[in-house]
Amino acid sequence: MATFLFKDIIFGPVQSRRLGVSLGVNLLPVNQKLCTFNCIYCECGLNTQKGTFCRSFKEPNEIIKLLELKLKELSDNGKSPDVITFAGNGEPTLHPSFAQIIDETIRVRDLYCPETRIAVLSNATRIQVPDVFKALLKVDDNIQKIDSVFPETIKILNNPDTGYDLKRITDYLKKLSGKVIIQTLFLKGTFNGTSIDNSTENEVDAWINLLKEISPRYVMIYSIARRTPFDTLEKIAPERMTEIEEKLKKEGISVQVTY
Repeated sequence: MATFLFKDIIFGPVQSRRLGVSLGVNLLPVNQKLCTFNCIYCECGLNTQKGTFCRSFKEPNEIIKLLELKLKELSDNGKSPDVITFAGNGEPTLHPSFAQIIDETIRVRDLYCPETRIAVLSNATRIQVPDVFKALLKVDDNIQKIDSVFPETIKILNNPDTGYDLKRITDYLKKLSGKVIIQTLFLKGTFNGTSIDNSTENEVDAWINLLKEISPRYVMIYSIARRTPFDTLEKIAPERMTEIEEKLKKEGISVQVTY
């Protein structure tokens, strides 16, 4: 199925299914996806090259200048967004000046629309980098992805670029002391002839046990609703999503579910 790339550094505002009116910030190249994951469901498609993350990134000053202009425009028109969301064409923490950009975003946010939240959508693969970790503690919505706890499922669903150490990542997520939101996408289907379903009882129970270790602020769960690189993937039925929601609530875990 067709996928798309974000062609601008600043995009939107758009209505996000989970975050409200969102002004997007894309820190990655506009002509290709760049990510430490290669998720089979990614709306931006697949990585064009694996293992090489030295790319031409936009300078922080250029990014912040564009963001400031847009925030001023929105504020002047009484249309401040609910959230500034770092997402775009891959993993935003790959930008070498990520921490600086977060600091400058906080500055211009406070100047033009102090009620607007700042969110980062990340896959947690660079959470161990000291300046990235510190920057994530500063944002309002620090959203980190965990789709499964089983290596074989992670390999198919997320296809990490290098050694993915969930134990190490979990240790860092725990160090955030609850200042983290876990985001999980559930799907089923086949990939290269292999069945995949991370919504089974076994998958969900193991995932919930990990969540109890991490103690996030809350959990976002959702299924595919946009174009994906493969047409063999299926959306999880609303009834199953409700069952997962109820299991989380029974464990005392706050949850936001998007059907």
